[in-house]
Amino acid sequence: MDKMIKTATLSFDGKSIELPILQPTVGPDVIDIRKLYGEADVFTYDPGFTSTAATDSAITYIDGDKGELLYRGYPIEQLAEKSHFLEVCYLLLYGELPDATQIKDFEARVTNHTMVHEQMHYFFRGFRRDSHPMATMVGVVGAMSAFYHDSTDIADPWQREVAAIRMIAKLPTIAAMAYKYSVGQPFVYPKNSLDYPSNFLHMCFAVPCEEYVVQPALAKAMDRIMMLHADHEQNASTSTVRLAGSSGANPFACIAAGIACLWGPAHGGANQACLEMLREIGTVDRIPEYIKRAKDKSDPFRLMGFGHRVYKNFDPRAKVMKESADEVLDLLGIQDNETLKVAKELEKIALEDEYFVSKKLYPNVDFYSGIILEAMGFPTSMFTPIFAVSRTVGWISQWKEMIADPTQKIGRPRQLYIGQTQRDYVDVNKR
Repeated sequence: MDKMIKTATLSFDGKSIELPILQPTVGPDVIDIRKLYGEADVFTYDPGFTSTAATDSAITYIDGDKGELLYRGYPIEQLAEKSHFLEVCYLLLYGELPDATQIKDFEARVTNHTMVHEQMHYFFRGFRRDSHPMATMVGVVGAMSAFYHDSTDIADPWQREVAAIRMIAKLPTIAAMAYKYSVGQPFVYPKNSLDYPSNFLHMCFAVPCEEYVVQPALAKAMDRIMMLHADHEQNASTSTVRLAGSSGANPFACIAAGIACLWGPAHGGANQACLEMLREIGTVDRIPEYIKRAKDKSDPFRLMGFGHRVYKNFDPRAKVMKESADEVLDLLGIQDNETLKVAKELEKIALEDEYFVSKKLYPNVDFYSGIILEAMGFPTSMFTPIFAVSRTVGWISQWKEMIADPTQKIGRPRQLYIGQTQRDYVDVNKR
């Protein structure tokens, strides 16, 4: 017996239109409106796409009400406890956890692609020394298509694969180079003997005049930061990558577009904005003043690092990140830091205050990640580049999924036009 197809009926202007209802493996049903304009000559209106599924995907699932995040079906809490970043990269890219042979091969391929073309070193010199590292990354990643011509043909599955490995491997190198350039230190080449997070920390903090040894606990914390930020469904930057990719743009250009979108303070820049807010508050005794301002609708001040557009419960990534924050701060002996004191007291108040509890404004992943990164020695300007390094695998996985979809077409949102209707041109001397 055939499975019954569910439909929704839309009635207006004396007409009724049957719209198919698509059923996901998990999550809310989706009304298919693809033929709505053709059959009814109407658009839907959804600013911010809060109720619109622009694509189907098998990569990441979020249940905001439950506070649940799944990568290919695996809970983020399990992956954070038992897995590591490159294994998660493999999972996102290929859909399954690798066996011992597969992960060894994958890690070797990534490790052997971490160096960038030597001519790219000269490219950095075109930027001002005080350039924000994100500005540098947008330019350099976009320029990768000028250096790696043999992996820009999106119709070739092998070239897509090579481009994916190259970007996962080289983005940490580029981000570290952007950091070194911004502080006036020489570039540090990657080391094949180090694992992925350790290699990144080494490239950021080593100098030629002395040996730098990466502390395992810091490498573990960086690995977790990367893992927790690896993908997050159809967020603004991922949607940007998909939209750019829908035009047939090469993968390096698409990822550069994603990095540019991520730069915004409402997206990837949120952890930087959160730490800057903690510094603005300054001392614990000033917290009540800022709590009062946050509750005042007429005051433009907002508490950064609390609540989330999708999660209406506790951000599952924040639970894991809080553990890492405690471990890193204990390791580095950072307990008397005033910013940290403000953060801990603010966290305590937000979890107990009825105003924040009722609105479910729990601390999110950005609240804790900024504290960890600052403790490691990163300036706030590097927070978003590290986010970009982490999210690269998610962008590439989403891009590859889109390119492989035979039904995909160029993105072309419509609009509710509220401008002037047609009018005639008037000569300048008659206006």
